[in-house]
Amino acid sequence: MSTTQSERLRGLLEPLVSAADLDLEEIELSRAGRRRVLRVVVDSENGVDLDACAELSREISDKLDETDAMGEGEYQLEVTSPGAERPLREHRHFVRAKGRLARFQLTAPEGGGAAGELVARILDVDDEGLDLEVPGVKGRKPTTRRIAFAEIAKARVEIEFNRKDSKDSDAVQKEEEA
Repeated sequence: MSTTQSERLRGLLEPLVSAADLDLEEIELSRAGRRRVLRVVVDSENGVDLDACAELSREISDKLDETDAMGEGEYQLEVTSPGAERPLREHRHFVRAKGRLARFQLTAPEGGGAAGELVARILDVDDEGLDLEVPGVKGRKPTTRRIAFAEIAKARVEIEFNRKDSKDSDAVQKEEEA
């Protein structure tokens, strides 16, 4: 998608997405046979449900029909959320992932050496970086580690099938204290 078309679509869609109290994460235009596919990825602090995607899809479709932003020809519109294993790119992504397990590709240290990979739970996020809990290996206790945003080449949330919800662990802790 050309930069000007991308910018034009972003300018057209951003107000609609913001009015729905959502964040516009990504706009992607691709080909599927003779048709083009416009994929709009949205998110919020509380996630996005199917009803919100459907409503926003209707609003975006109406807006695109009013304008010539997509030009002539057929296109398919998809409005979706980032998904369970979403990449973490912006500060707000890391904030929303607090308490979640993430896989980090780290940059090589300034003095040389190899870049590494780290899987850890995000404990806290501030303007400079993250506080992480690195799981213990072979029965050892977890350790904490601080990494700066500049050290992160890539990051992605990991799916956990047996994740303890923070609300559940708070309830268990209160029961143990009583």
